[in-house]
Amino acid sequence: MQKQALPFTQVKITDPFWQPRLQTFKDITLQACIEKCESTGRIANFSKAAGHESGEFEGIFFNDSDVYKVLEGASYSLMNHPDEQLEQKVDQIVDEIAAAQQEDGYLLCYFILNHQDQRWTDMDKHEMYCGGHLIEAAVAYYQATGKSKLLDVACKLADHYDHTFGPGKRNWVPGHPEIELALVRLYQLTEEDRYWKLAYWLLEQRGHGYGEGAIWDREDWGPAYCQDDKPVREITEVKGHAVRAMYLYTAMADVAKVTKDSDYLRSMDAVWHSIVDRNMYITGGIGPSRHNEGFTEDYDLPNESAYCETCASVGMVFWNHRMHLLHGDSKYIDVLERAMYNGALAGYSLSGDTFFYENPLESDGSHHRVAWFDTSCCPTQISRFIPSIGQYVYTYAEKEVWVNLFMESKSTIPLPEGSLRLHQKTSYPWDEKVEISIETQQPCDISLNIRVPGWCRTLKLFYNDQLVDDYVMEKGYISLNRHWQNGDKLTIYFDMPVETMKAHPLVKENVGKIALQRGPLVYCVEQTDNQLPVENIAVQEDTSYVLEDKLEWLNGGVLLKGINKNSGVSFSAIPYYAWDNREAGSMKVWLPCVEGEKLYGR
Repeated sequence: MQKQALPFTQVKITDPFWQPRLQTFKDITLQACIEKCESTGRIANFSKAAGHESGEFEGIFFNDSDVYKVLEGASYSLMNHPDEQLEQKVDQIVDEIAAAQQEDGYLLCYFILNHQDQRWTDMDKHEMYCGGHLIEAAVAYYQATGKSKLLDVACKLADHYDHTFGPGKRNWVPGHPEIELALVRLYQLTEEDRYWKLAYWLLEQRGHGYGEGAIWDREDWGPAYCQDDKPVREITEVKGHAVRAMYLYTAMADVAKVTKDSDYLRSMDAVWHSIVDRNMYITGGIGPSRHNEGFTEDYDLPNESAYCETCASVGMVFWNHRMHLLHGDSKYIDVLERAMYNGALAGYSLSGDTFFYENPLESDGSHHRVAWFDTSCCPTQISRFIPSIGQYVYTYAEKEVWVNLFMESKSTIPLPEGSLRLHQKTSYPWDEKVEISIETQQPCDISLNIRVPGWCRTLKLFYNDQLVDDYVMEKGYISLNRHWQNGDKLTIYFDMPVETMKAHPLVKENVGKIALQRGPLVYCVEQTDNQLPVENIAVQEDTSYVLEDKLEWLNGGVLLKGINKNSGVSFSAIPYYAWDNREAGSMKVWLPCVEGEKLYGR
């Protein structure tokens, strides 16, 4: 039995950190995204393509994808919280999508309404990108409701791709990866081999000069922007557009799990280090440049101009989750957790109805979340990400369970000897204590693997209230092989001090600066909490930190107060994900560190 993720439908999250976000998503975010897709003509485009309405195509050529991502998020919401009214709404949209599909299976409203003769002429017109998001939505909706109408549309579209492209047919390089990982999902549901084989073929098309379209011809972007500058099995350094890179690597991981292609594994291992060691922000954000929405050169990580697209942070979660499934190493969950709690979570407001496209690490107070974008990939990405976060908590195999993330929850894990129920009780990430209780109808012999987060330096582990100090560590997990019985309990205390983090010395902008981190959360200073102007706040070598918790607007979250002992000057810091939720004002993650009048490192 291969290692697999426990579906989020088997993880009921109840903790004070995530449960309010999930409730806000259900009540506010999902409805806001549906309403925006209606008011901006995205859904009407399908009605027009079906001949049910008159008029021209509205918006940007890839707008179909936003509707599909919202439908995927709605499907996940239905899995967690059945809602007859929401299901009826989705069914209405599905009817329009199905009616818009052409007889040969083709489906993209932009070309159906405007340019039938230009289908499949520009590889960056997102035809397969939109199709990939349709497939993901269709799989999700089928799993949520058992209804096959959208899945039938997706299979017909995938078969159109398979009939049109492939060995002995036409070459094709999708300018924006997505279809590849979606085809693997379709294969996993239908068990039709032709779908993963088409995904594999599409990956192998890259880097051989087949790419054609406006972006390939631009000197400043070119093939690297589209992840087409070299064969995928030869990739060792990250380049180009950040979201495209994440979707490509996620698809490579999915295909490698099916094919066991060792070249893919070597390539992904190399490029993972390229990103994490030299091109990732402390928030887990990636892609510093607005110009290409992506990468420039190693250690180029500016703060105020940082692009760090929300979609790219979510993509880091997708890819690192797949890497964990392949390798079982906690370092991938460390990156996943960093991107999830900081880069991705910052992408939308606490109220759930406004969003960041870009996530800088410094602001003069002029950067704010907004309700929508013309290119609205980030709000709709959030709409499918948040309701599915439970899938990252556990992975399991025949006689092993991995506890990856710490969220108060009740979960049921299917094992050969019978189901195992795990109950996590915790106030993580605010509190260091995690309690895991075991419920089982009969004793079972399994290996329970508890992740030790990369930020944790010391911990204490108790088994049924008895201190355990002879545990075995394997790939960043405490491995506990026991004859587990009903009522067994593990209690872990992860030491969670405030840490002052330094950037790599080659990150020029952060020389002489530190950032504050506690547990998985990166902190920032925001003007509304401080009397001193943010640009004048600095830390000293003897600065001490006090935790001020129970903040109502953070659902009991922790605020840090830094006190410079010599001067007595103090400042306050909040979790980075929560900035720009109150009064407008400047913000910084990286703060000058001073000794007297001298900046460290200068």
